Amino acid sequence: MSNPEQIKHAIEIRSTKPFADQKPGTSGLRKLTKTFKANQYFENFIQAYFDDLAETMNGKLPTLVVGGDGRHFVREGTRIIIQMAAANN
Repeated sequence: MSNPEQIKHAIEIRSTKPFADQKPGTSGLRKLTKTFKANQYFENFIQAYFDDLAETMNGKLPTLVVGGDGRHFVREGTRIIIQMAAANN
């Protein structure tokens, strides 16, 4: 296995803007799969959480818990969230 310090990742910066209909609720992102898979919709939604956490936690890193019902987009969404968490660290 490689030494983790030797693994390099390319950071990709993307400009984004809020979507008017992105309003998180207690159940997370409640949209059709085709909606949140298009036009960086999901990434923008997740980045909003990271931006809020950065302000709320005053630089302290919280434990990240990711879950889903196992039906749609769970594996891909989890991978994206982990990559974005690493990029925001």
